[in-house]
Amino acid sequence: MKQIPEPAELKHLLKIQAALDIIFCEEDWLRYHMFDNQWDKNISLATIDNGAGDVLFIIFTEAGIIMKGFDHESFLSPHAREEFEVYPGIYDQTPHSLLKYLEDEPLEKEEVTFCIWRETGASSWEMGDVHIPNGEDDGSEFLLGAIYTTADEYIEWAECYYEQTIQKEIVKQIYSGLPINEEMINCLNPERDAQNALKEISQLFD
Repeated sequence: MKQIPEPAELKHLLKIQAALDIIFCEEDWLRYHMFDNQWDKNISLATIDNGAGDVLFIIFTEAGIIMKGFDHESFLSPHAREEFEVYPGIYDQTPHSLLKYLEDEPLEKEEVTFCIWRETGASSWEMGDVHIPNGEDDGSEFLLGAIYTTADEYIEWAECYYEQTIQKEIVKQIYSGLPINEEMINCLNPERDAQNALKEISQLFD
């Protein structure tokens, strides 16, 4: 399993990436990283969606965190089975206290190639006992790789994805926790309505 940040750091990184995507992309449906701080009562939802059929949902709850990833090219895809079904073992050991949050229809519980969780108070991330044939993978390395733990990693990705040169120092300031302001937004994306972007960004940190 790819190394995953500790829960508080993970949540911070996902909010930062969602904020930066708000700045670079006005249309929310085209964004790669999204974060809904009030998806439900005491529940936050982060989404990483590459627009090509690969999606990672990360749900933050009082009981802990659960991630559901779907790599559409993975051997473990339910679409690759003789009959459409979740690959054996993916959910078998997942605590019900977390698994129940995937029942929400938009999360498409059965569209899954890996599931990772961490209960509140636990010291490590967990996965089910899934047998993956040699030469195959579940897409977790690929999708978790879109959680950029450093500003440099995000910048490298964003310059390719948005096809533009990015003001690196500003992104580094945002990654360090400096509050985002209109001047930063104007420098990063002069075509963006800075006030509208700030309204969206403020909702991430309520």
